[in-house]
Amino acid sequence: QVTLVESGGGLVQAGGSLTLSCVASRLTFVNYRMGWFRQAPGKERELVAAISESGRRTYYLDSVKGRFIISRDNTNELVFLQMNDLEPEDTAVYFCTAESELTERLSDPRYSYWGQGTQVTVSS
Repeated sequence: QVTLVESGGGLVQAGGSLTLSCVASRLTFVNYRMGWFRQAPGKERELVAAISESGRRTYYLDSVKGRFIISRDNTNELVFLQMNDLEPEDTAVYFCTAESELTERLSDPRYSYWGQGTQVTVSS
């Protein structure tokens, strides 16, 4: 069974930075597009960033463009979300996700595999 384990969450002041990591196991990593979702209390879950199987294409939610960077290491089966200039509105549980079904749109929110999530809290 595919396993995704996130790390790197925590408490940070507004304007600060955090880098989330996700280690994937029990899958052929290079065949999966990877995504990061977040869910804040009382809000819908949203796709924050996604990266194609090769890493050549990326997608970002409008509100994080220019601040967040998604990347992947296909050799070590890792995906990262570098978050800069954090805002209180970024406070949420962040989930790493994986999907093998091909899609032309990286904004496609359909993902089959999910990690347990890591909490990110940004204080004002």
